[in-house]
Amino acid sequence: MNKNLYSPLIFELSQAGRCGASVPSYTYAEATGKHLPDSLTRRAPLELPQVDELTVVRHYTNSSNNNFGVDTGFYPLGSCTMKYNPKINEAMVGRAGIAPLHPLQPVSTVQGALRIYRDLEKALAEIGGMAEFTLNPFAGAHGEYTGLMVIRACLLDRGEHGRRKVLVPDSAHGTNPASAAMAGFEIVEVKSCPDGTVDVDDLRSKLDDTVAALMMTNPNTVGMFEKRIPEIAKAVHEAGALLYYDGANLNPMLGIARPGEMGFDVMHINLHKTFSTPHGGGGPGAGPVGVRAGLEKYLPNPRVAEKPDGTLTVEFGADSFGRVSAWLGNFSVFVKALAYILTLGSENLMKVGPLATLNANYILNALKDLYELPIPGPCKHEFVFDGLRDKSQGVTTMNVAKSLLDYGFHAPTIYFPLLFHESLMIEPTESENLETLDRFIAVMRQIATDAATNPDKVKGAPYTTPVTHPDEDTAALNPIVTYTQLCHK
Repeated sequence: MNKNLYSPLIFELSQAGRCGASVPSYTYAEATGKHLPDSLTRRAPLELPQVDELTVVRHYTNSSNNNFGVDTGFYPLGSCTMKYNPKINEAMVGRAGIAPLHPLQPVSTVQGALRIYRDLEKALAEIGGMAEFTLNPFAGAHGEYTGLMVIRACLLDRGEHGRRKVLVPDSAHGTNPASAAMAGFEIVEVKSCPDGTVDVDDLRSKLDDTVAALMMTNPNTVGMFEKRIPEIAKAVHEAGALLYYDGANLNPMLGIARPGEMGFDVMHINLHKTFSTPHGGGGPGAGPVGVRAGLEKYLPNPRVAEKPDGTLTVEFGADSFGRVSAWLGNFSVFVKALAYILTLGSENLMKVGPLATLNANYILNALKDLYELPIPGPCKHEFVFDGLRDKSQGVTTMNVAKSLLDYGFHAPTIYFPLLFHESLMIEPTESENLETLDRFIAVMRQIATDAATNPDKVKGAPYTTPVTHPDEDTAALNPIVTYTQLCHK
Protein backbone atom coordinates (compact mmCIF):
# COMPACT_ATOMS: atom_id res chain seq x y z
CA MET A 1 0.00 0.00 0.00
CA ASN A 2 1.17 3.53 -0.80
CA LYS A 3 1.05 5.15 2.66
CA ASN A 4 1.40 8.68 1.23
CA LEU A 5 -1.86 8.31 -0.74
CA TYR A 6 -3.80 6.17 1.71
CA SER A 7 -7.14 7.67 2.76
CA PRO A 8 -8.24 6.42 6.20
CA LEU A 9 -11.64 4.80 6.55
CA ILE A 10 -14.30 6.93 8.20
CA PHE A 11 -14.29 4.53 11.17
CA GLU A 12 -10.54 5.11 11.62
CA LEU A 13 -11.26 8.83 11.98
CA SER A 14 -13.92 8.23 14.63
CA GLN A 15 -13.45 9.67 18.13
CA ALA A 16 -15.77 8.69 20.95
CA GLY A 17 -18.23 11.42 21.84
CA ARG A 18 -17.58 13.54 18.76
CA CYS A 19 -20.63 14.61 16.75
CA GLY A 20 -21.21 16.64 13.61
CA ALA A 21 -24.95 17.19 13.96
CA SER A 22 -27.52 18.20 16.52
CA VAL A 23 -31.06 16.91 16.09
CA PRO A 24 -34.04 16.73 18.46
CA SER A 25 -34.04 13.61 20.61
CA TYR A 26 -37.73 12.90 20.17
CA THR A 27 -38.72 9.28 20.21
CA TYR A 28 -41.02 7.87 17.58
CA ALA A 29 -43.84 7.79 20.14
CA GLU A 30 -43.32 11.46 21.08
CA ALA A 31 -43.29 12.52 17.44
CA THR A 32 -46.25 10.46 16.23
CA GLY A 33 -48.24 9.43 19.27
CA LYS A 34 -47.81 5.82 18.24
CA HIS A 35 -45.59 2.99 19.43
CA LEU A 36 -43.44 0.76 17.28
CA PRO A 37 -43.75 -3.00 17.79
CA ASP A 38 -40.99 -4.42 19.95
CA SER A 39 -39.82 -6.51 16.99
CA LEU A 40 -38.91 -3.29 15.15
CA THR A 41 -37.20 -1.56 18.07
CA ARG A 42 -33.39 -1.37 18.19
CA ARG A 43 -31.84 -3.02 21.24
CA ALA A 44 -28.44 -1.35 20.98
CA PRO A 45 -27.19 1.95 19.52
CA LEU A 46 -26.38 1.94 15.81
CA GLU A 47 -22.62 1.53 15.29
CA LEU A 48 -21.85 4.68 13.34
CA PRO A 49 -18.56 6.61 13.22
CA GLN A 50 -18.39 9.53 15.63
CA VAL A 51 -16.91 12.43 13.68
CA ASP A 52 -17.35 16.18 13.28
CA GLU A 53 -18.74 17.70 10.09
CA LEU A 54 -15.42 19.00 8.74
CA THR A 55 -13.86 15.55 9.08
CA VAL A 56 -16.77 14.03 7.16
CA VAL A 57 -16.48 16.61 4.36
CA ARG A 58 -12.73 16.16 4.02
CA HIS A 59 -12.94 12.37 4.16
CA TYR A 60 -15.47 12.02 1.37
CA THR A 61 -13.87 14.75 -0.73
CA ASN A 62 -10.48 13.05 -0.47
CA SER A 63 -12.02 9.64 -1.18
CA SER A 64 -13.77 10.97 -4.29
CA ASN A 65 -10.41 12.14 -5.64
CA ASN A 66 -9.38 8.50 -5.86
CA ASN A 67 -12.14 7.82 -8.39
CA PHE A 68 -11.31 7.73 -12.08
CA GLY A 69 -13.77 8.73 -14.77
CA VAL A 70 -14.00 10.37 -18.17
CA ASP A 71 -14.03 13.76 -16.44
CA THR A 72 -10.62 13.08 -14.87
CA GLY A 73 -8.69 11.44 -17.71
CA PHE A 74 -8.54 9.24 -20.79
CA TYR A 75 -10.64 6.09 -20.35
CA PRO A 76 -9.99 3.80 -23.37
CA LEU A 77 -12.05 0.90 -22.03
CA GLY A 78 -12.69 -1.34 -25.03
CA SER A 79 -16.24 -2.64 -25.54
CA CYS A 80 -17.65 -0.06 -23.10
CA THR A 81 -17.53 3.20 -25.11
CA MET A 82 -16.58 5.52 -22.26
CA LYS A 83 -17.26 8.79 -24.06
CA TYR A 84 -17.60 12.25 -22.57
CA ASN A 85 -20.98 13.05 -21.02
CA PRO A 86 -21.86 16.69 -21.80
CA LYS A 87 -22.86 18.65 -18.71
CA ILE A 88 -25.85 20.18 -20.48
CA ASN A 89 -27.41 16.70 -20.32
CA GLU A 90 -27.19 16.77 -16.52
CA ALA A 91 -28.64 20.28 -16.48
CA MET A 92 -31.65 19.08 -18.43
CA VAL A 93 -32.38 16.33 -15.91
CA GLY A 94 -32.21 18.82 -13.05
CA ARG A 95 -34.77 21.20 -14.52
CA ALA A 96 -37.75 21.99 -12.32
CA GLY A 97 -40.20 20.40 -14.72
CA ILE A 98 -38.35 17.08 -14.79
CA ALA A 99 -36.54 16.37 -11.52
CA PRO A 100 -39.59 16.09 -9.21
CA LEU A 101 -41.78 13.98 -11.50
CA HIS A 102 -43.36 10.81 -10.09
CA PRO A 103 -44.20 7.80 -12.29
CA LEU A 104 -47.70 7.50 -10.82
CA GLN A 105 -48.75 11.06 -11.58
CA PRO A 106 -51.91 11.40 -13.70
CA VAL A 107 -51.06 11.21 -17.41
CA SER A 108 -52.53 14.66 -17.95
CA THR A 109 -49.83 16.18 -15.72
CA VAL A 110 -46.84 14.53 -17.43
CA GLN A 111 -47.49 15.20 -21.10
CA GLY A 112 -44.06 16.82 -21.48
CA ALA A 113 -42.29 13.82 -19.96
CA LEU A 114 -44.21 11.41 -22.17
CA ARG A 115 -43.29 13.56 -25.18
CA ILE A 116 -39.61 13.20 -24.26
CA TYR A 117 -40.11 9.45 -24.05
CA ARG A 118 -41.93 9.24 -27.37
CA ASP A 119 -39.53 11.58 -29.21
CA LEU A 120 -36.57 9.48 -28.08
CA GLU A 121 -38.32 6.30 -29.24
CA LYS A 122 -38.82 7.86 -32.66
CA ALA A 123 -35.23 9.13 -32.84
CA LEU A 124 -33.82 5.69 -31.96
CA ALA A 125 -36.10 4.03 -34.52
CA GLU A 126 -34.75 6.39 -37.18
CA ILE A 127 -31.15 5.82 -36.10
CA GLY A 128 -31.55 2.03 -35.89
CA GLY A 129 -33.70 1.61 -38.99
CA MET A 130 -36.42 -0.04 -36.94
CA ALA A 131 -40.21 0.37 -36.89
CA GLU A 132 -40.65 0.85 -33.14
CA PHE A 133 -38.75 1.04 -29.85
CA THR A 134 -39.43 0.52 -26.16
CA LEU A 135 -37.31 2.31 -23.57
CA ASN A 136 -38.38 0.15 -20.63
CA PRO A 137 -35.27 -2.09 -20.14
CA PHE A 138 -32.82 -0.86 -17.49
CA ALA A 139 -29.52 -1.94 -19.08
CA GLY A 140 -27.89 -3.55 -22.10
CA ALA A 141 -28.21 -7.11 -20.85
CA HIS A 142 -31.77 -6.34 -19.76
CA GLY A 143 -32.37 -5.17 -23.32
CA GLU A 144 -30.99 -8.43 -24.67
CA TYR A 145 -33.37 -10.36 -22.46
CA THR A 146 -36.27 -8.16 -23.56
CA GLY A 147 -35.42 -8.59 -27.25
CA LEU A 148 -35.19 -12.35 -26.89
CA MET A 149 -38.53 -12.43 -25.10
CA VAL A 150 -40.01 -10.53 -28.05
CA ILE A 151 -38.57 -13.20 -30.36
CA ARG A 152 -39.94 -15.95 -28.14
CA ALA A 153 -43.41 -14.37 -28.12
CA CYS A 154 -43.34 -14.06 -31.90
CA LEU A 155 -42.37 -17.70 -32.40
CA LEU A 156 -44.98 -18.95 -29.96
CA ASP A 157 -47.58 -16.83 -31.72
CA ARG A 158 -46.56 -18.51 -34.97
CA GLY A 159 -46.96 -21.92 -33.34
CA GLU A 160 -43.26 -22.74 -33.73
CA HIS A 161 -42.72 -24.23 -30.30
CA GLY A 162 -39.75 -26.32 -31.43
CA ARG A 163 -37.45 -23.35 -31.99
CA ARG A 164 -35.54 -23.53 -28.72
CA LYS A 165 -31.96 -22.72 -29.80
CA VAL A 166 -30.18 -19.37 -29.98
CA LEU A 167 -26.93 -19.24 -31.94
CA VAL A 168 -24.18 -17.11 -30.39
CA PRO A 169 -20.72 -16.44 -31.95
CA ASP A 170 -17.79 -17.48 -29.80
CA SER A 171 -16.54 -13.87 -29.90
CA ALA A 172 -19.76 -12.45 -28.43
CA HIS A 173 -20.18 -10.51 -25.22
CA GLY A 174 -20.77 -12.85 -22.31
CA THR A 175 -24.19 -11.35 -21.72
CA ASN A 176 -25.48 -12.83 -25.01
CA PRO A 177 -25.57 -16.49 -23.93
CA ALA A 178 -26.59 -15.47 -20.40
CA SER A 179 -29.56 -13.46 -21.67
CA ALA A 180 -30.61 -16.27 -24.01
CA ALA A 181 -30.51 -18.74 -21.13
CA MET A 182 -32.57 -16.37 -18.97
CA ALA A 183 -35.17 -16.24 -21.75
CA GLY A 184 -35.40 -20.03 -21.70
CA PHE A 185 -33.34 -20.85 -24.80
CA GLU A 186 -30.60 -23.39 -25.39
CA ILE A 187 -27.32 -21.80 -26.49
CA VAL A 188 -25.35 -23.10 -29.47
CA GLU A 189 -21.93 -21.60 -30.18
CA VAL A 190 -20.95 -20.49 -33.69
CA LYS A 191 -17.27 -20.44 -34.61
CA SER A 192 -15.41 -17.30 -35.65
CA CYS A 193 -12.96 -16.84 -38.49
CA PRO A 194 -9.38 -15.72 -37.69
CA ASP A 195 -10.49 -12.08 -38.02
CA GLY A 196 -13.22 -12.54 -35.43
CA THR A 197 -16.10 -12.45 -37.90
CA VAL A 198 -18.75 -15.15 -38.01
CA ASP A 199 -17.76 -18.37 -39.77
CA VAL A 200 -20.63 -18.51 -42.25
CA ASP A 201 -20.04 -22.17 -43.14
CA ASP A 202 -20.25 -23.16 -39.46
CA LEU A 203 -23.35 -21.01 -39.10
CA ARG A 204 -25.07 -22.69 -42.04
CA SER A 205 -24.36 -26.11 -40.57
CA LYS A 206 -26.27 -25.17 -37.41
CA LEU A 207 -29.29 -23.48 -38.97
CA ASP A 208 -32.41 -25.65 -38.90
CA ASP A 209 -36.01 -25.56 -37.73
CA THR A 210 -34.94 -25.71 -34.07
CA VAL A 211 -33.16 -22.33 -34.22
CA ALA A 212 -35.00 -19.28 -32.90
CA ALA A 213 -32.39 -16.60 -33.52
CA LEU A 214 -28.80 -15.65 -34.18
CA MET A 215 -27.35 -12.98 -31.89
CA MET A 216 -24.72 -10.78 -33.50
CA THR A 217 -22.66 -7.73 -32.63
CA ASN A 218 -21.64 -5.62 -35.63
CA PRO A 219 -18.92 -4.43 -35.63
CA ASN A 220 -17.95 -7.48 -33.66
CA THR A 221 -16.18 -7.69 -30.33
CA VAL A 222 -12.73 -7.30 -31.88
CA GLY A 223 -13.81 -4.18 -33.74
CA MET A 224 -14.18 -5.69 -37.21
CA PHE A 225 -17.19 -5.11 -39.44
CA GLU A 226 -19.13 -8.22 -40.48
CA LYS A 227 -18.70 -7.90 -44.24
CA ARG A 228 -20.91 -10.91 -44.99
CA ILE A 229 -23.90 -9.65 -43.04
CA PRO A 230 -26.32 -9.65 -46.05
CA GLU A 231 -25.48 -13.30 -46.66
CA ILE A 232 -25.86 -14.11 -42.97
CA ALA A 233 -29.22 -12.33 -42.72
CA LYS A 234 -30.50 -14.16 -45.81
CA ALA A 235 -29.45 -17.56 -44.44
CA VAL A 236 -31.00 -16.92 -41.01
CA HIS A 237 -34.31 -15.76 -42.47
CA GLU A 238 -34.48 -18.62 -44.96
CA ALA A 239 -34.16 -20.96 -41.99
CA GLY A 240 -37.17 -19.26 -40.39
CA ALA A 241 -35.15 -17.72 -37.56
CA LEU A 242 -34.76 -14.10 -36.50
CA LEU A 243 -31.62 -11.96 -36.42
CA TYR A 244 -30.77 -10.11 -33.20
CA TYR A 245 -28.43 -7.09 -33.07
CA ASP A 246 -26.40 -6.51 -29.91
CA GLY A 247 -26.10 -2.72 -29.97
CA ALA A 248 -23.12 -2.48 -27.62
CA ASN A 249 -20.97 -1.48 -30.60
CA LEU A 250 -23.44 0.82 -32.33
CA ASN A 251 -21.24 3.90 -31.82
CA PRO A 252 -19.14 3.47 -35.01
CA MET A 253 -22.28 2.81 -37.05
CA LEU A 254 -23.70 6.29 -36.47
CA GLY A 255 -23.67 8.02 -39.83
CA ILE A 256 -22.55 4.84 -41.62
CA ALA A 257 -25.24 2.16 -41.49
CA ARG A 258 -28.47 1.17 -39.73
CA PRO A 259 -28.99 -2.33 -38.31
CA GLY A 260 -32.54 -2.53 -39.68
CA GLU A 261 -31.20 -2.05 -43.19
CA MET A 262 -28.65 -4.84 -42.62
CA GLY A 263 -31.49 -7.30 -42.05
CA PHE A 264 -31.76 -7.35 -38.26
CA ASP A 265 -35.22 -8.01 -36.81
CA VAL A 266 -34.61 -6.99 -33.19
CA MET A 267 -31.92 -4.85 -31.57
CA HIS A 268 -31.03 -3.18 -28.32
CA ILE A 269 -29.10 0.03 -27.80
CA ASN A 270 -26.93 0.89 -24.81
CA LEU A 271 -27.90 4.52 -24.18
CA HIS A 272 -25.10 4.70 -21.60
CA LYS A 273 -22.57 3.97 -24.36
CA THR A 274 -23.68 5.39 -27.68
CA PHE A 275 -25.65 8.35 -26.38
CA SER A 276 -23.39 9.69 -23.66
CA THR A 277 -25.25 8.93 -20.47
CA PRO A 278 -22.91 8.01 -17.57
CA HIS A 279 -22.42 4.36 -16.74
CA GLY A 280 -20.32 2.19 -14.50
CA GLY A 281 -20.67 1.51 -10.81
CA GLY A 282 -23.98 -0.22 -11.33
CA GLY A 283 -25.71 2.37 -13.49
CA PRO A 284 -28.13 3.86 -14.06
CA GLY A 285 -28.25 2.59 -17.60
CA ALA A 286 -30.82 1.91 -20.25
CA GLY A 287 -31.15 -0.72 -22.97
CA PRO A 288 -33.97 0.30 -25.34
CA VAL A 289 -35.16 -2.42 -27.71
CA GLY A 290 -36.20 -1.84 -31.30
CA VAL A 291 -38.09 -4.16 -33.65
CA ARG A 292 -38.88 -4.33 -37.35
CA ALA A 293 -42.40 -3.89 -38.62
CA GLY A 294 -44.68 -6.73 -37.54
CA LEU A 295 -43.08 -7.28 -34.14
CA GLU A 296 -44.28 -4.12 -32.41
CA LYS A 297 -47.19 -5.77 -30.61
CA TYR A 298 -44.86 -8.08 -28.68
CA LEU A 299 -42.88 -5.26 -27.03
CA PRO A 300 -43.17 -5.07 -23.23
CA ASN A 301 -45.89 -3.18 -21.38
CA PRO A 302 -46.56 -0.40 -20.68
CA ARG A 303 -46.25 1.62 -23.91
CA VAL A 304 -46.50 5.34 -24.61
CA ALA A 305 -49.04 5.97 -27.38
CA GLU A 306 -50.32 9.04 -29.17
CA LYS A 307 -54.04 9.75 -29.47
CA PRO A 308 -55.60 11.27 -32.61
CA ASP A 309 -55.77 14.67 -30.88
CA GLY A 310 -52.01 14.63 -30.24
CA THR A 311 -52.13 13.93 -26.51
CA LEU A 312 -50.12 11.04 -25.11
CA THR A 313 -51.25 8.16 -22.97
CA VAL A 314 -49.88 4.96 -21.45
CA GLU A 315 -51.29 1.71 -22.81
CA PHE A 316 -51.06 -2.00 -22.08
CA GLY A 317 -51.13 -4.24 -25.16
CA ALA A 318 -52.84 -7.63 -25.07
CA ASP A 319 -50.16 -9.28 -27.26
CA SER A 320 -47.19 -8.01 -25.25
CA PHE A 321 -45.02 -10.70 -23.66
CA GLY A 322 -45.32 -8.87 -20.32
CA ARG A 323 -43.37 -6.34 -18.27
CA VAL A 324 -39.64 -5.91 -17.65
CA SER A 325 -39.70 -2.82 -15.42
CA ALA A 326 -41.86 -1.28 -12.72
CA TRP A 327 -42.94 1.50 -15.08
CA LEU A 328 -41.25 3.15 -18.07
CA GLY A 329 -37.57 2.59 -17.35
CA ASN A 330 -34.83 5.03 -16.23
CA PHE A 331 -36.38 8.33 -17.25
CA SER A 332 -33.39 10.50 -16.30
CA VAL A 333 -31.26 8.52 -18.75
CA PHE A 334 -33.77 9.18 -21.54
CA VAL A 335 -33.59 12.92 -20.95
CA LYS A 336 -29.80 12.85 -21.22
CA ALA A 337 -29.83 10.73 -24.36
CA LEU A 338 -32.38 12.92 -26.11
CA ALA A 339 -30.45 16.05 -25.07
CA TYR A 340 -27.32 14.53 -26.63
CA ILE A 341 -29.10 13.67 -29.88
CA LEU A 342 -30.79 17.08 -30.19
CA THR A 343 -27.62 18.98 -29.24
CA LEU A 344 -25.61 17.28 -31.99
CA GLY A 345 -28.40 17.27 -34.55
CA SER A 346 -28.53 14.84 -37.46
CA GLU A 347 -25.51 16.34 -39.26
CA ASN A 348 -23.12 16.12 -36.32
CA LEU A 349 -24.54 12.83 -35.06
CA MET A 350 -23.46 11.34 -38.38
CA LYS A 351 -19.85 12.35 -37.62
CA VAL A 352 -19.66 10.26 -34.44
CA GLY A 353 -18.97 6.91 -36.14
CA PRO A 354 -16.33 8.16 -38.59
CA LEU A 355 -14.46 10.08 -35.88
CA ALA A 356 -14.52 7.15 -33.45
CA THR A 357 -13.18 4.93 -36.24
CA LEU A 358 -10.49 7.46 -37.17
CA ASN A 359 -9.25 7.72 -33.56
CA ALA A 360 -9.07 3.95 -33.15
CA ASN A 361 -7.13 3.43 -36.37
CA TYR A 362 -4.78 6.29 -35.48
CA ILE A 363 -3.75 4.56 -32.23
CA LEU A 364 -3.63 1.13 -33.85
CA ASN A 365 -1.19 2.22 -36.56
CA ALA A 366 0.97 4.16 -34.10
CA LEU A 367 1.50 1.13 -31.84
CA LYS A 368 1.36 -1.97 -34.01
CA ASP A 369 5.15 -2.09 -34.34
CA LEU A 370 5.50 -2.67 -30.57
CA TYR A 371 2.23 -4.46 -29.75
CA GLU A 372 1.08 -7.64 -31.45
CA LEU A 373 -1.87 -7.05 -33.79
CA PRO A 374 -3.53 -10.44 -34.41
CA ILE A 375 -6.06 -9.08 -36.91
CA PRO A 376 -4.44 -6.85 -39.55
CA GLY A 377 -6.23 -4.19 -41.50
CA PRO A 378 -8.47 -1.25 -40.58
CA CYS A 379 -10.68 -1.62 -37.52
CA LYS A 380 -13.85 0.22 -36.60
CA HIS A 381 -14.22 1.89 -33.19
CA GLU A 382 -11.95 -0.44 -31.22
CA PHE A 383 -9.19 -2.96 -31.74
CA VAL A 384 -7.40 -5.72 -29.86
CA PHE A 385 -3.68 -6.22 -29.35
CA ASP A 386 -2.40 -9.61 -28.19
CA GLY A 387 0.03 -8.13 -25.69
CA LEU A 388 3.53 -6.93 -26.53
CA ARG A 389 5.25 -8.12 -29.69
CA ASP A 390 8.37 -8.80 -27.59
CA LYS A 391 7.26 -11.23 -24.91
CA SER A 392 10.76 -12.43 -24.09
CA GLN A 393 10.92 -10.60 -20.75
CA GLY A 394 7.68 -12.06 -19.45
CA VAL A 395 5.87 -8.73 -19.30
CA THR A 396 2.13 -9.39 -19.55
CA THR A 397 -0.94 -7.41 -20.58
CA MET A 398 -1.75 -7.10 -16.87
CA ASN A 399 1.63 -5.44 -16.30
CA VAL A 400 1.06 -3.01 -19.16
CA ALA A 401 -2.39 -2.12 -17.83
CA LYS A 402 -1.08 -1.43 -14.32
CA SER A 403 1.80 0.65 -15.69
CA LEU A 404 -0.68 2.93 -17.44
CA LEU A 405 -2.12 3.90 -14.05
CA ASP A 406 1.16 5.59 -13.09
CA TYR A 407 0.83 7.88 -16.11
CA GLY A 408 -2.72 8.96 -15.28
CA PHE A 409 -4.53 6.77 -17.80
CA HIS A 410 -7.24 4.24 -17.05
CA ALA A 411 -6.29 0.82 -18.38
CA PRO A 412 -8.04 -0.53 -21.49
CA THR A 413 -10.07 -3.71 -21.27
CA ILE A 414 -7.72 -6.65 -20.74
CA TYR A 415 -8.00 -10.41 -21.32
CA PHE A 416 -11.20 -9.92 -23.29
CA PRO A 417 -12.23 -11.10 -25.82
CA LEU A 418 -11.09 -14.63 -25.08
CA LEU A 419 -9.94 -15.19 -28.67
CA PHE A 420 -6.39 -14.14 -27.73
CA HIS A 421 -4.26 -15.04 -24.73
CA GLU A 422 -3.05 -11.49 -23.93
CA SER A 423 -5.96 -9.40 -25.20
CA LEU A 424 -5.65 -5.64 -24.78
CA MET A 425 -8.78 -3.95 -26.15
CA ILE A 426 -8.58 -0.20 -26.80
CA GLU A 427 -11.50 2.09 -27.66
CA PRO A 428 -10.72 5.83 -27.70
CA THR A 429 -14.21 7.04 -28.82
CA GLU A 430 -14.79 10.19 -30.85
CA SER A 431 -14.55 12.49 -27.83
CA GLU A 432 -10.76 12.52 -27.43
CA ASN A 433 -8.57 15.13 -29.11
CA LEU A 434 -5.32 14.57 -30.97
CA GLU A 435 -3.13 15.73 -28.07
CA THR A 436 -4.66 13.14 -25.71
CA LEU A 437 -4.24 10.35 -28.26
CA ASP A 438 -0.61 11.33 -28.87
CA ARG A 439 0.15 11.36 -25.15
CA PHE A 440 -1.44 7.92 -24.73
CA ILE A 441 0.58 6.60 -27.68
CA ALA A 442 3.80 8.01 -26.21
CA VAL A 443 3.10 6.35 -22.85
CA MET A 444 2.28 3.00 -24.47
CA ARG A 445 5.54 3.18 -26.41
CA GLN A 446 7.46 4.06 -23.25
CA ILE A 447 5.97 1.07 -21.43
CA ALA A 448 6.96 -1.21 -24.32
CA THR A 449 10.51 0.18 -24.18
CA ASP A 450 10.68 -0.30 -20.41
CA ALA A 451 9.36 -3.86 -20.81
CA ALA A 452 12.34 -4.67 -23.02
CA THR A 453 15.05 -2.77 -21.11
CA ASN A 454 13.81 -2.71 -17.51
CA PRO A 455 11.09 -5.35 -17.20
CA ASP A 456 11.06 -5.35 -13.39
CA LYS A 457 9.92 -1.72 -13.45
CA VAL A 458 6.85 -2.64 -15.49
CA LYS A 459 6.16 -5.81 -13.51
CA GLY A 460 6.19 -3.84 -10.23
CA ALA A 461 3.70 -1.19 -11.33
CA PRO A 462 1.71 0.69 -10.24
CA TYR A 463 3.75 2.85 -7.86
CA THR A 464 1.66 6.04 -7.48
CA THR A 465 -1.81 4.68 -6.70
CA PRO A 466 -3.34 4.38 -3.20
CA VAL A 467 -3.07 0.59 -3.52
CA THR A 468 0.14 -0.39 -5.26
CA HIS A 469 1.21 -3.79 -6.58
CA PRO A 470 -0.26 -6.49 -4.30
CA ASP A 471 0.96 -10.03 -3.83
CA GLU A 472 -1.76 -11.50 -6.03
CA ASP A 473 -1.00 -15.12 -5.19
CA THR A 474 -1.31 -14.51 -1.44
CA ALA A 475 -4.42 -12.37 -1.99
CA ALA A 476 -6.06 -15.24 -3.87
CA LEU A 477 -5.02 -17.94 -1.40
CA ASN A 478 -5.65 -15.94 1.79
CA PRO A 479 -8.13 -13.20 0.95
CA ILE A 480 -8.81 -10.44 3.49
CA VAL A 481 -12.44 -9.59 2.89
CA THR A 482 -13.41 -7.47 5.91
CA TYR A 483 -11.96 -4.46 7.70
CA THR A 484 -12.09 -6.34 11.00
CA GLN A 485 -9.98 -9.11 9.53
CA LEU A 486 -7.44 -6.55 8.32
CA CYS A 487 -7.20 -5.01 11.80
CA HIS A 488 -6.58 -8.40 13.42
CA LYS A 489 -3.94 -9.43 10.89
